[in-house]
Amino acid sequence: MSSSYLSGSASVRSTPQSEPIPQSGQTQNEAGGYAWEVTPIERLRRWLILGSEGGTYYASQKELTKQNVKALQEALEELGTSAVAEIVKISVQGRAPKADPAIFALAYACAFKHPSDKNQTEIVQRAALDAIPRVCRTGIHLFMFCDFVQQFRGWGPALRKAVAAWYQRDDIQGLSYQLVKYRQRDGWTHRDVMRLCHVKPPTPTHNAAYGWVTQGREDILKVDDAKPIKAHVEAMAAPERSVELLHANGTALPREALDPTALKDAKVWAELVEQGMPMTALLRNLATLTRVGVLKPLSDGTKTVIEQLTDKERLRRARIHPLSVLMALATYRSGHGFRGRNTWEPIGQVIDALDAAFYKSFDYVQPTGKRTLLALDVSGSMGSAIANTMLSCREAAAAMAMVTARTEPNYAVVAFSHAQGAWNAPAGNMGRFTAYGSGIKWLEITPNQRLDDILKLTSELPFGGTDCALPMLFAADEDVEVDVFQILTDNETWAGNIHPAQALNDYRRKTGVKSKLATVAMTAGGHTVGDPNDAGTLNTVGFDTSTPQVISDFVRGDI
Repeated sequence: MSSSYLSGSASVRSTPQSEPIPQSGQTQNEAGGYAWEVTPIERLRRWLILGSEGGTYYASQKELTKQNVKALQEALEELGTSAVAEIVKISVQGRAPKADPAIFALAYACAFKHPSDKNQTEIVQRAALDAIPRVCRTGIHLFMFCDFVQQFRGWGPALRKAVAAWYQRDDIQGLSYQLVKYRQRDGWTHRDVMRLCHVKPPTPTHNAAYGWVTQGREDILKVDDAKPIKAHVEAMAAPERSVELLHANGTALPREALDPTALKDAKVWAELVEQGMPMTALLRNLATLTRVGVLKPLSDGTKTVIEQLTDKERLRRARIHPLSVLMALATYRSGHGFRGRNTWEPIGQVIDALDAAFYKSFDYVQPTGKRTLLALDVSGSMGSAIANTMLSCREAAAAMAMVTARTEPNYAVVAFSHAQGAWNAPAGNMGRFTAYGSGIKWLEITPNQRLDDILKLTSELPFGGTDCALPMLFAADEDVEVDVFQILTDNETWAGNIHPAQALNDYRRKTGVKSKLATVAMTAGGHTVGDPNDAGTLNTVGFDTSTPQVISDFVRGDI
């Protein structure tokens, strides 16, 4: 790497990342470097998609949550109902891997108070209350919402009415299914919620269902539209009849409605697979299905599960997020649980099916045909785990990059970290990697490789500090022509002698290529390395299901 890039001086052209670019408006990030703060709505979007569970390498979970709540308050003050609409959109479109942040944000919005505008307070609260059924689509979501909302406000008439509406739906069979599938969570039950919100039954059938929940009355068992409740009562009374009752009364009963003793029986699990378990439940129980013998080489169960996992329409209907598939893949291939002592022998065909499901869980992305350099931040901070999973940000970034690699015909991949101490491992430890300079490497990643191979590859990389300028410096020194740099990072850049935005401008001047930069944030921090005032720079969020298409539209000039 040429010495001109390593010298650095406090100028507009070259400023150490430990100092702000003069007159740029940069502020200090959690790592001590300087970058641009994201707007409240951008930070809200990051948090809704990435969450703050587990924190980051530099910020604790508590501090990160506090920062994001501040951004939520600012977004509600600045944008009002548009911020509520953003919460609903990300939840309904299934763009986030976990529902918790959106439910928390909605609960907060239900208690929102504008510092100076009482009318705006009422408008935002009304919009948030009306959105409860759209964001809280299951009983578990409702319990979570109730737990959150009472931290922010009391149970006044407006909140009681809004929560009661969740139980007053016209679809009695759907309500009955929710009542038996999601019976309790974190100390909350439907009986607790119904009593808190003073729910009034709109029909005699609703009255019977409420009576069964709150008083144990059995008149609901005579109602044809409440078949899930009748099947649940029978299954709890006779666990030995569970296989038979899974299809009794013309309804498919969820496993949560069975007596726990029944779930020790392989025949019950085989029947659950045959009837078509919900996709999320299937992903979470692959290990159990393997342990009990439903999944084994050449079995009917294995064939059925593979067909279900690779059914794009089922994935779409179930709103399966790519990260959910990736977590299932990482856990299943490991052969042991994240917690506990359970072990299993993974089935290769199931791993292949999960690999295929990952790509199918993204919508079709139109290729740009542009020369794309995928740059994966593999610094120490990217080793932080994502939301108590077996995945690090580094591994997740590699998986996101694979979506582009499968889409774009003209791409290359590099891994980068800061020069100091980053790549000093003996040659024998470098594996398949070819070192460049002292902080960046080509990665041998092809579209035909399996995701579990890529995850293993990136988890073995050495790492150091964060220098997001390296991809542009590398491309300039190597005379590589790049139309778009796609950097997947936690944005906590601090270690270089030139800022990424300056390195991008230098690359443009040297090569004459009007290169674009797309940064993909892998954590919900408050900064971005991309200059928000540069029309050729796009800042996006990792593991937002819309990110690959948004980047594609940006590169083609459609946005």
